[in-house]
Amino acid sequence: MHIPDGYLSPQTCAVFGAAMLPVWGAAARKVRATLKARQVPLLAIGAAFSFTIMMYNIPIPDGTTAHATGGALLAILLGPWAAAIGLSIALAIQALFFGDGGILAFGANAFNIAFIQPFASFYVYQLLTGRSPVSPGRRVLAATIAGFTGINLAALAAAVEFGLQPVLFHTASGVPLYSPYPLALAVPAMALAHLLVAGPAEGIVTGLVVRYLERANPGLLQLYPEARTAAAAGAGGPGLKGLAIGLGILILLSPLGILASGTAWGEWAPEELQQMLGFVPAGMVKLAASWSHALFPDYTVPGLAGSFGAEALGYILSALVGLGIIIAIFLVVHKLTTRKEKPEANYHAR
Repeated sequence: MHIPDGYLSPQTCAVFGAAMLPVWGAAARKVRATLKARQVPLLAIGAAFSFTIMMYNIPIPDGTTAHATGGALLAILLGPWAAAIGLSIALAIQALFFGDGGILAFGANAFNIAFIQPFASFYVYQLLTGRSPVSPGRRVLAATIAGFTGINLAALAAAVEFGLQPVLFHTASGVPLYSPYPLALAVPAMALAHLLVAGPAEGIVTGLVVRYLERANPGLLQLYPEARTAAAAGAGGPGLKGLAIGLGILILLSPLGILASGTAWGEWAPEELQQMLGFVPAGMVKLAASWSHALFPDYTVPGLAGSFGAEALGYILSALVGLGIIIAIFLVVHKLTTRKEKPEANYHAR
């Protein structure tokens, strides 16, 4: 679901980039107004979790791959606005440093993964749990359904974006300039991958983490909406420590993601399309190499190739680099949040 550059026209990329600007602006204002300093570590872990879990490629029967995103979990824990920020940061790091997802297509990828998915997942979860106390089993089921629903709606949006390209952008003779796949092919292909594999994976992961938090620190499940935080347990404690340990295990096991050899549907490089279709759309040729400065392209480290062990080490190092960048970003956020809260505390102390 990480759309590479070249699959969407510049006009399409501009539209989605413009559409995300007010979303990011609103998210920044909401998070600045409601996020407490003690919640920043949880948001950082959530963003790092999303970054890492997207490295786990799962094989699809048609020879392609798919992955979960962790977007539903972040939305359930901290709300859709904070999730939009965390997921956007993860996507930006993937695109800039690892070449996973396009730079020009960043707005479209953020629209699908950092907007549609967390908001859809959050409101499905809210609909199923309601405002009254619910049983742990119902909460876990709601989280599972929310995860499954959100990622499938995001995949549907990506499929429509793919499928409209050959309709809107083609040569005089009808040859597609960008994505060559019509709606009749894009929608079923994305549906197959996400209804059968990525959706269940997202739902199961979300449900399992919520089940763990129900036992370890139920207060973490009450961090949003803000009205509940006063009575809720803090963002620390055993739940947060367990999540951090789980993230570390995910990073160590991340090389499992390279066992699936296929490419995710709609993420083929031009040379792969040449082999599959016999041609590469002209617009894709121009845009595919828009960003060639990725530090570790496709999560590979120069000099670490040729064997599974070397590639696995490169994959782990890539995950650690991504984690380090995320930590650095959220350390700055934590400082800014702490400074904002200190004047308020001094004011109330008078």
